[in-house]
Amino acid sequence: MSKKKSTAEVLDGSDILKLVGNEKVFSKYVDHKFEELDTDRDGHLSVKELQPAVSDIGVALGLPARGSTPDSDHIYSEVLNVFTHGKQDKVSKTEFKEVLTDILLGMAAGLKRDPIVILRINGEGLEQFINGQTYEPEIVSIFSQIESSALSLRDYVTKALQKLSVDQGMPPATDSWVLSNIVEPALQSCAITHEQEKPVSQETFFNQFNNVANCIAQRLKEQPVIVAHSENTFEGSAIKILLSNKFELNKTLNAALETAPKDRNDKISKEYLQIALDFVGPSAGLPPLGAVKQVDHVIAEVFKMMDADDGKLVRDDEFKKLLTEILASIMLQLQGAPISVSSNSVVQEPLTPSSSTFLLPS
Repeated sequence: MSKKKSTAEVLDGSDILKLVGNEKVFSKYVDHKFEELDTDRDGHLSVKELQPAVSDIGVALGLPARGSTPDSDHIYSEVLNVFTHGKQDKVSKTEFKEVLTDILLGMAAGLKRDPIVILRINGEGLEQFINGQTYEPEIVSIFSQIESSALSLRDYVTKALQKLSVDQGMPPATDSWVLSNIVEPALQSCAITHEQEKPVSQETFFNQFNNVANCIAQRLKEQPVIVAHSENTFEGSAIKILLSNKFELNKTLNAALETAPKDRNDKISKEYLQIALDFVGPSAGLPPLGAVKQVDHVIAEVFKMMDADDGKLVRDDEFKKLLTEILASIMLQLQGAPISVSSNSVVQEPLTPSSSTFLLPS
């Protein structure tokens, strides 16, 4: 990422490792967070008091807000179960610290593998794009992609802005905060309305878009937007490395089995395979369930192909064999059709007393 386009800071997990590794500082951090969550001051955290922490962890993992999808809600429930061991009504500070340590170390490992770049988008990058040689052909191309006689000029400009990226110096225009505080004021100042004549010609669109883009660049100079940007490609290489290391693979599979519920005959339901795969995911370079739809689709197809969710009971060895075969099949799918994803999350929104900085030590 060019620093001419924005100033950038890379989050690679090193700060989290430094925090957890300093016992005195980390204990103080835990004390502060525990006190913040313990609203009734009884020295324990109830399920209700843990909810903000669970939500913050979900956001840090890249999950959509609670209530968005059944899959992501399942993960939120699993995180809460980790804190409460699935049955406790109250969590002590010691238990809270132990679980938080494990979660933070897992996040640090994830950030080391897939760093997040914090960008300060200040209008300079957008100005460079507007004045660059590729600007006109790219905007004309965008016009052709969204061309419709039913759209107003305002619709055209808004949709075109949504197609620009942080590489072009534009924060995500689909974000509600950016839309309200950056895009809408720019449209208003340029007198772009829904009532203007239809259909919109390419020339009219280009001239008006240019005015709005320049206005946005100026607004970004006055009010820079902070964006968390990440890019990742899932192509199966991490799974291949794990499968080739028999010792590490067996260790990882055994760890996944430790928490598996078993019946009186010491058998495990194949329904637990999805949860076990999510447990193994970080070692296999896979995102949490619900975080990347394209990867979720690949996993669902593999499970369907292997009848892995038929609910039958199996012994440990067969369960581990099935999980290994699932990983191998996912690897082949990703090698044949790698999945590239990028995300941009605006962190510019004004903080309220309830806003979360839970996983970002100051």
